[in-house]
Amino acid sequence: MFRKDDRLRSQGILISLVCLVLIFASIFTDWLDTPKRKVYDWVAALYIIGDAPSRAAAEIVDYRQASKAELIREHKALQDELLIHKKKLQLMASIKGENVRLRNLLNASESIDDKVVIGEVINISPDPSMLQLIINRGYKDDIFVGQAVVDESGLLGQVTAVGERVSRVLLITDSSHALPVQINRNGVRLVAEGTGTVNELRLRYVSNTTDIQAGDILVSSGLGNRFPFGYPVANVEEVIAEPGTAFQEVRLKTLAQMDRSRYVLFIFDEAPGANIESSEIKALDAPDSATRSRILPIQNSADQTLQDE
Repeated sequence: MFRKDDRLRSQGILISLVCLVLIFASIFTDWLDTPKRKVYDWVAALYIIGDAPSRAAAEIVDYRQASKAELIREHKALQDELLIHKKKLQLMASIKGENVRLRNLLNASESIDDKVVIGEVINISPDPSMLQLIINRGYKDDIFVGQAVVDESGLLGQVTAVGERVSRVLLITDSSHALPVQINRNGVRLVAEGTGTVNELRLRYVSNTTDIQAGDILVSSGLGNRFPFGYPVANVEEVIAEPGTAFQEVRLKTLAQMDRSRYVLFIFDEAPGANIESSEIKALDAPDSATRSRILPIQNSADQTLQDE
């Protein structure tokens, strides 16, 4: 009854050897990159299928609730918002020109604008202990592991896995994540750690002599060559200093809407000295026909923008 089967034993050894070869190939070579991207795409298809009923229901509700008067009011509000943004864009263009002139006077190299790819959140990680998003942009859109991701308000996270047309983004509030930041008011450099709570960060082991106070804005410091410099990260909510201790704990609230943002931006850094005047908008194919992604320079000149419109 308990007789050993040499055939089963040899099959087990063969399977173990194959597994070891695959593990070493995945770690030390790029042979399995393409199959891994395919696996991410298959998993993303399940996310898209699971999200389809909620999207369809939302579109049906929006269609039923919409009326001609509401559409007219919405159109008028969008026109007013467009005018406001055009005015801000003109002001930003003038400020940018002034900065360029000052840099030339100081014999400093002119910094160029980053480029971005717009993506849409199609799902979140099913594991509640991991704060991750699934985005409908991947290797086909030049997305790469380690790339910084922001939303309209601030820094959101970084890419940890890439498929052909989807990618996985780890939020900066995940408990395993930390990033270098600095206080925008005085330039003091610190390290912000994720707490595992979707919109909260913390600063630990901050000296009691550090000049930090509630209301301060923290931005990415650019150290470590992971996140670009100057992107808004969080707002200081509370500074806790226990009597008799050498350190104070600082609680932060992220500026990015971690649990609400639908559309995100993948940041591309360029080398200094590149020609930004010839940048063109590049349309990218998307698995969801309702959304499109564009590579476009941030803060183009106002004249070029108005000419395109």
